[in-house]
Amino acid sequence: MSFEQAIHARAIHLDTMSLEMCAESGSGHPTSAMSIGHIVSVLMYHSMRWLPENPEYPTADRFVLSEGHAVPAVYAAMADIGATVEWNGEPVKLNREHLATLREDDSPLDGHPNPKEGVAFFDAATGSLGQGLSVAAGLGLAARADNTGRLVYCLIGDGEAREGQITEALDFIMDHNLTNVLPIFNCNAFGQAGAVSDQQSAETIAAKLKASGYEVRVIDGHNPNEIKEAFDAFSQGNPTSPMAVVAKTVKGWGSPTMQNGNWHGKPAGKDKVNEILAELRQTALQLTSSLTTNTISIPAPPEVTSSAADAQTPMTFREAMKKWDQLTVLQSGKMATRKAYGVALRALGYTNGDVWAVDADVSNSTFSNAFGDDEALADRFVECKIAEQNMYSVGAGLSAAGKIPFCSTFSKFITRGYDQIEMALNSGANMKIVGSHSGISLAADGPSQMSLPDIAWFRSFGTMTDHHGNPGFYVLQPADAWAAYGLTVAMAEHDGCCYLRTFRPDVEMIYDENTKFELGGMEVLTQGRDVLIVSAGYMIHECNKAIDELDRMGVDATLLDLYSLPFDEERLLDIANENNGNILVVEDNYGASMGSAVADACTASGDAFTVKQLHVRRIPKSARSPESILKMCGLHYTDITQTAASLLGVAAT
Repeated sequence: MSFEQAIHARAIHLDTMSLEMCAESGSGHPTSAMSIGHIVSVLMYHSMRWLPENPEYPTADRFVLSEGHAVPAVYAAMADIGATVEWNGEPVKLNREHLATLREDDSPLDGHPNPKEGVAFFDAATGSLGQGLSVAAGLGLAARADNTGRLVYCLIGDGEAREGQITEALDFIMDHNLTNVLPIFNCNAFGQAGAVSDQQSAETIAAKLKASGYEVRVIDGHNPNEIKEAFDAFSQGNPTSPMAVVAKTVKGWGSPTMQNGNWHGKPAGKDKVNEILAELRQTALQLTSSLTTNTISIPAPPEVTSSAADAQTPMTFREAMKKWDQLTVLQSGKMATRKAYGVALRALGYTNGDVWAVDADVSNSTFSNAFGDDEALADRFVECKIAEQNMYSVGAGLSAAGKIPFCSTFSKFITRGYDQIEMALNSGANMKIVGSHSGISLAADGPSQMSLPDIAWFRSFGTMTDHHGNPGFYVLQPADAWAAYGLTVAMAEHDGCCYLRTFRPDVEMIYDENTKFELGGMEVLTQGRDVLIVSAGYMIHECNKAIDELDRMGVDATLLDLYSLPFDEERLLDIANENNGNILVVEDNYGASMGSAVADACTASGDAFTVKQLHVRRIPKSARSPESILKMCGLHYTDITQTAASLLGVAAT
């Protein structure tokens, strides 16, 4: 049997299994899977270097299925090959019978790729369209840095190509000349509701790619020889500039019935399955004399020749400041948390070779440029330009390759990447998000630059657990340089997602080397007995002023730096009880954030507490100084003083 006949037979075999498993599940996308049957057959049986018994092998080529709903085709290939998956904590060779469990609650075969549910062949969850190519780019960056020779294939739908992040990723691949990443566009001409736009036609996509500088191969996605030649040109041709493949395919290939009408996301009912299977058999007879397929010839990946160096003990803040001649800054007693973050990131770069810095054109404001401008670290600094969504998915790809990416930008711009960050979390990424210029202390730049709903959003992930049983996200708000440095180091040591919120103004240092900062921690700054003021970040300094005012009024207040969400709830409640159950929470962002977390803890305890929240309750505008905007938003220290006093029935003077 010729290669062409063998691939046709293999594709029909995979299409048959895709059709059957979706019918058994009662849901799924068989027509999309059938459109990629030939591509998957050539890729997984002949072109990719991988080990079916160990899909996570460090040098194995990677396949990112950005068009995640077409995953039945990949499951079918894995079952046909006998690839290993994790099932209820045990390695299992996938077989055809397992496919009948597609989408069951105790099956690793999720409706879309999900590496943390047992199918380690995938590097990222890709059910949300438009993100896979960025993940592939992150994998490609890591592979080049590690010199593994690993290649990365990414399959993208034509309708999906409309997503702006695809363009961000294509630009990024060109910027970094990632010749080890191959975008493959599956152009079957249909989306969910109907035909794709002419702007996503195979011809237009190819023209856009060529205009961007790609070497483009336009192929018949059901012609085995054309597919193989394109993949060989990528894997064996040593391209000097990035390549891309545009594959013209048919949605529901092999079955006239499934090509008529809109079958997107609609599996064939049991009354239709036999009819469609008969059509596939008829297609097989037209293309090959037998459904017998040739021997599987999966090439092996290169052997692992080296391993990553062990991380060293991190430098202390004082050691790092001394190393880079900044002791005078330390001695001045004032420093912005964003600047301390830059020092910490640079220090981590020297002691942990897996730490990478990723930024989106604002590194001289986030201070991640301290890492990027250091010649010893520059090859682990990634500039993404103004493309935050791409940045987070690149970070997910770096994490999948074993790196620890710190993704920095203005915290306001993080909101653009909420979906990408959540998908990275779903993928099990060990990613650190750092938002600079947070809250309203930014003042003059106005609300378009202020992050105000960010704490609420990230805090919601602290109410659930990740795949390791840890909080989905730790939300960290350092109040001074010592805290920013210590929490950055703690983030790097934690296997999981974290969000660090820094701010622009220089502030007094309230801590020193004797304080240890921990995820989930808190620190009592002033011990009182009448009222507990809870705050974090920049607002700690405003609360300190209020503490002095309250003291002059005869009010003995406790100030708690709740720098981490989630936190030790029992400890906070004990401190609150020492203050007669009176709690005032102060934060420079919208509600449903730290104050809500404190209120939830009080409610869950069943004890009696009085909780008052001060947070931003209007859309701010520009102001000339932090003091002016604090007054505008009712968060000036005089507002804090008056509110705390009112909790006790004391008149503010």
